[in-house]
Amino acid sequence: MSIKNITVIGGGTMGIGIATVFALKNFNVSLVELDEMKINSAIKNLTSSLDRMVKKETITLEKRNEALSNIAQVIGLDKIDKNTELIIEAVYENKDVKISIFKQLESFVNPNCIFASNTSSISITELSTACRPEKFIGMHFMNPVPLMKLVEIIRGYSTSDETYNLIKDLTLILEKTPVEVKDYPGFISNRILLPMINEAIYCLYEGVAKADEIDTVMKLGMNHPMGPLTLADFIGLDVCLSIMEVLYNGFNDSKYRPCPLLKKMVAANKLGRKTGEGFFKY
Repeated sequence: MSIKNITVIGGGTMGIGIATVFALKNFNVSLVELDEMKINSAIKNLTSSLDRMVKKETITLEKRNEALSNIAQVIGLDKIDKNTELIIEAVYENKDVKISIFKQLESFVNPNCIFASNTSSISITELSTACRPEKFIGMHFMNPVPLMKLVEIIRGYSTSDETYNLIKDLTLILEKTPVEVKDYPGFISNRILLPMINEAIYCLYEGVAKADEIDTVMKLGMNHPMGPLTLADFIGLDVCLSIMEVLYNGFNDSKYRPCPLLKKMVAANKLGRKTGEGFFKY
């Protein structure tokens, strides 16, 4: 099976990043959102991202224009081309929402189409119960997608070797590095990263040090390019909490208990960069 037509569901940061990397490699990309306002916002942000690449001389103006011409705007799941070959879901981290989307798609998308989720922590096996488990897989891209080379490829319990190999080869075409991961909560990246961030939040919560001092220790002492609290703000504290809850519930282990400060900040809508305030102000 040769994959040429890609559908990306969700026009947020991850969705537009995924659409961008496929469009730059001359795939036909359909970017799907729920309404006209959201799709217009997604295309505006995607175009701005491409413009920054041109300014940094990462791509040419010609390549930027070509990529934009490869992207079609789609409003509503029912408008998705039933003959698309790969659908990548990139909506927010909510298992019920994701399952609902795949159930709807199963009813009309061609049976050879591969379904993939960009979830950062939710069980691929659980998501696949809504549809075609042999043709269901996790493709966890890293943010920012155009710059980061890693893609975690997560096999569900029933994911076929054929599906895995197709997605692995596709990842290589994107000039990304595929890493095969088994289906456990948080996979590899977030199983390691989020508890570190959570522990940094505990250090702040317990008054061990101030936020900028915690970040400085990790940047200068561990050579991390970004401190854990700055990174949490970049990811979004609501996303961090969601992943920690998946880990906590999935492993039933107290070491994954979300810090009370993290829960309080999410309740106060202090979510990081996207709200203008998290552990730091923006």
